[in-house]
Amino acid sequence: MKIIAVIPARYASTRFPAKLMQDLGGKTVILRTYEAAVATNLFDDVFVVTDSDLIYKEIISHNGKAIMSIKEHESGSDRIAEAVANIDADIIINVQGDEPFINKTPLEQIITAFQNDTEKKIDLASLMFEITNKTDIENRNNVKVITDQDGFALYFSRSVIPFPREENVGVRYMKHIGIYAFRKQALLDFAKLPMLSLEASEKLEQLRYLEYGKRIKMIETSHASIGIDTPEDLEKARRLI
Repeated sequence: MKIIAVIPARYASTRFPAKLMQDLGGKTVILRTYEAAVATNLFDDVFVVTDSDLIYKEIISHNGKAIMSIKEHESGSDRIAEAVANIDADIIINVQGDEPFINKTPLEQIITAFQNDTEKKIDLASLMFEITNKTDIENRNNVKVITDQDGFALYFSRSVIPFPREENVGVRYMKHIGIYAFRKQALLDFAKLPMLSLEASEKLEQLRYLEYGKRIKMIETSHASIGIDTPEDLEKARRLI
């Protein structure tokens, strides 16, 4: 089983423009993320996929591997699908470009799920962790997920799911972490499918997979990701470095 990591990296961000090229302890955010992915030693190869000449040159100039994205894309999955179409791989893991503090443990959990999936029931795998704070549960920026008894996703939403009409029934609220692993064919299928109403409404690309019958295995982890979405996050990251 050949496993590669792909880091989609857009130069522009509406919340924090050019964040991936910001300095983080002498290296850019995107370079630190790339090097952290390589350093896990979990992947047969690691690529940055970008629509930016600046980011492309940043990775190549440090002896990394980068792919220029040719087309405009609606989602990260579409961008990755284009990039890996001609790359030999069985499993593609999407690592976010603004997460330079990659934790190896949850990535190992995802890889193990595919290795144990001898019947190939899993099209995608992703991560979740429990949240208990009412403010976190109600925050629409925190995407929640509910699963069936076998841990496959039933639905993702920015709303509170399940709705707590009845209290004290043992419901756990799970926050989705946006790290995905795909079987290559599932990713290529996604890129050919038009967006439907649920994805358009929630602005969550993972709903397109569910709407078309793909199975997403959710893996519970205690390792929350540390991303850089704001200038304040960048300052925290600099202190960590």
